[in-house]
Amino acid sequence: MQGLTQAKENLDQKGFLDLEVDPMLDLVAAIEQLKREKNAIILAHYYQESEIQDIADYIGDSLGLAQKAATTDADIIVFAGVHFMAETAKMLNPSKKVLLPDLKAGCSLADSCPAPVFKKFKEKYPDHVVVSYINCTAALKTMTDICCTSTNAQHIIDSIPEDQPIIFAPDKNLGAYLQKTTGREMVLWNGSCMVHEIFSKEKIVKLQVQHPKAKLIAHPECEAHLLEISDHVGSTSSLLKYTKESEFDEFIVATEPGIIHQMEKASPNKTFYPAPPTNTCACNECPHMKLNTMEKLYLCMKHELPEVTLEQDIIDQGRGCIDRMLEISAKAGL
Repeated sequence: MQGLTQAKENLDQKGFLDLEVDPMLDLVAAIEQLKREKNAIILAHYYQESEIQDIADYIGDSLGLAQKAATTDADIIVFAGVHFMAETAKMLNPSKKVLLPDLKAGCSLADSCPAPVFKKFKEKYPDHVVVSYINCTAALKTMTDICCTSTNAQHIIDSIPEDQPIIFAPDKNLGAYLQKTTGREMVLWNGSCMVHEIFSKEKIVKLQVQHPKAKLIAHPECEAHLLEISDHVGSTSSLLKYTKESEFDEFIVATEPGIIHQMEKASPNKTFYPAPPTNTCACNECPHMKLNTMEKLYLCMKHELPEVTLEQDIIDQGRGCIDRMLEISAKAGL
């Protein structure tokens, strides 16, 4: 078994501290102790494993996580999510230490829009305002005028004068949905999320036949043909709220199934079915989100590695679009 020095040397290659954790260790108690000792806060996305959600200080979607990161007084922010989320937290807190249990926890949607390629794309539309979904790299945020999340996207688009042309990146499905809901024509970057792109309409329709009372709820990153047959379309927090408040008792959930843990906790008497993808799996998990484990979370807090760092000029150029998003969201009461 390798030691800490070797694990640190292998960090860039592995993405996490590859150290053995005592199988008898009470990870929950150990992590809680580290939180107290280091004045650390754990922010977790709804798509994380259920045990990570249960130990987090805050669980939310991208908007809620950004808002929490902007206001925390913790010295260390531990982000149980993916890389772009930790980068956003670092932009909002350049003086704080931001940790990510596994640096390889990326995002297929963020990867679908490389900043150098987008720069050339943007140059074709010099009079356009750039609105970027928060699921993008820090480098892309430096070329963005306003960020958005699926929760506030419509408010962001509505805040822009009607005669102002818009580029929307990187998610073409969310962009197309926003064109429909806002009535605005936008130039769309051709990017997508691997999780939300491969839901099978055919299998979902079969599931609806098996469970005729179930309501289909979907994230707007899904393809249009799926959104058209959905009973409710919204962000992860919107989907959760809908299931809490709905008079219905059964739901087919077309987003990453990690959210079902919170749905079941909030509505223990209701039934939730993960929407099946086009492959042979029963549900459609995000492989990046699921790279984080309790063991990696513990090791990252204990040794304060891996740390997410950004160049100061990236922070300076990229933060403005996040601040504008938070201002518009606050005015909208989100």
